[in-house]
Amino acid sequence: MIRSVAITGATGFIGRHVAADLVARGVTVKAIVRPQSPHTAPPDTVVVAASLQSDLLRTAFAGVDAVVHLAGVVAAVDARTYAAVNTEGTRAVALAARDVGARLIHVSSLAAAGPAPTSAPHRETDPPHPVTPYGVSKLESERIVSALDDLRSIVLRPGVVYGPTDRAVFPLFQAAARGVLPLVGHPDAAYTFIYIDDIVQAITAAVDRSDASGTIFVGHPQPVTAHALADAISAANGRHVRLIRVPMAATYVAAIACDVASRILRRPMPLNMSRYAELEAEGFVCRVDRLRDELGVVAQTGLREGIAKTTAWYRDAGWIR
Repeated sequence: MIRSVAITGATGFIGRHVAADLVARGVTVKAIVRPQSPHTAPPDTVVVAASLQSDLLRTAFAGVDAVVHLAGVVAAVDARTYAAVNTEGTRAVALAARDVGARLIHVSSLAAAGPAPTSAPHRETDPPHPVTPYGVSKLESERIVSALDDLRSIVLRPGVVYGPTDRAVFPLFQAAARGVLPLVGHPDAAYTFIYIDDIVQAITAAVDRSDASGTIFVGHPQPVTAHALADAISAANGRHVRLIRVPMAATYVAAIACDVASRILRRPMPLNMSRYAELEAEGFVCRVDRLRDELGVVAQTGLREGIAKTTAWYRDAGWIR
């Protein structure tokens, strides 16, 4: 029986929801928080300040049954930052988890596998081909976890995660609230989405199922296209949302300009050449059979329901009108 779990990235979007679920089940949760972090830890957790260094994490992880590793960066100025945090940070977490005898649930990303269209969705056994520094750093982090002797582990690769309190997908809702949604990239591209409640279920199932291992994609079985997303947001807002096609040539120029600005300002921009490479692809779609077969999880929240819940939360919180 799982009695204690440590969560890195506990103050993030997914981490807060996972912590709340585990606490509600009576599990003691150690929230591993960066020193001087401006974010508050999830309620009713044991807060431990520690950076991603194996010697500090050994102390932080002492006495836990499992570690859920969610800490990482999704936007950075250069590849070195992705490698330092996502790859080497994971190495430190994995070593510390192994040394204290805790099982590791490493939450990676579908970006580690790379693009795949609906006609040929990724399987866990397919060779990975990430197209961005973020995806490369996540793939390398997976390889570190898998290669570490005497570490009990499982790797989860979620698609696009959305839901209440999320800020990453929020700009789409902002645009839709104004009645428009930019369509950038391949017109028929599709993506694997997953609502926050469903990924929490997958992570907690991975915590409970100590016999499960390897790599598992996490997502809803139905891929999401831009048109389906626009329809779901239109229904949630009770108003028509118009798709505005953005030419790839214009996107390419904007990506170059953003890369230059990012280097000058030393901060990530919403668009860059890595993001352009993703937008140029036919989509990021994966099969989720193994999620069902190994963890007994089938995502229950369809796009329309998930978008409706998310829109309602944004509106109640005053993020949109």
